[in-house]
Amino acid sequence: MVRSFDDATRRNIAELFAAFTRLPDDAAPQLKRAAVAIALTGGEGEETAFLLTRRAAGLRSHSAQWALPGGRCDAGETQAEAALRELHEELGLRVDDGDVLGLLDDYPTRSGYLITPVVVWVSTRAAIVPNPDEVASVHRITLQAIEAQDAFSFTTIPESNRRVIRFRHAGQHIHAPTAALIYQFREVLAGRATRVADLEQPVFAWK
Repeated sequence: MVRSFDDATRRNIAELFAAFTRLPDDAAPQLKRAAVAIALTGGEGEETAFLLTRRAAGLRSHSAQWALPGGRCDAGETQAEAALRELHEELGLRVDDGDVLGLLDDYPTRSGYLITPVVVWVSTRAAIVPNPDEVASVHRITLQAIEAQDAFSFTTIPESNRRVIRFRHAGQHIHAPTAALIYQFREVLAGRATRVADLEQPVFAWK
């Protein structure tokens, strides 16, 4: 299904999130709070897409991995505030609270974080300016791409009895947590309240 980047699509996604009841994970107080932005972008006549980044190789943790723009919440920040701040710091895009369409479930990671995905409509026409200290490359992933039947797959690993989720992009597999968050976003777009906290990450993402 092609969704043009226009007011009708914005209203439709906002309505889907208004009908979605997210599950906050209040049972993991030991985890550090973090937030990521599922930033929806496009131009006139273009298909709606979200922004996916490849993290810079020089970063101390999760270097060169695929990620949504985001990071740790500062003291006193809401998850939405943190996601919008990180979107500006990483990609130079400044949007405000009125552009937030909704939040997905909190996702606990093996590396000690509790990630809140924040879905935001990028209403600004400003150019994307990646911060080279944090971002190696930026990719636009259309909503149609994640709705494809073969976009996601599942596998198993000896270290866990939970399923490992993978999202295929540019001939590579993107794993959880990023793949799990994108998958739940895809499910909300389809009107389904699919939970993803039990989806596993590969061992390289456990640190």
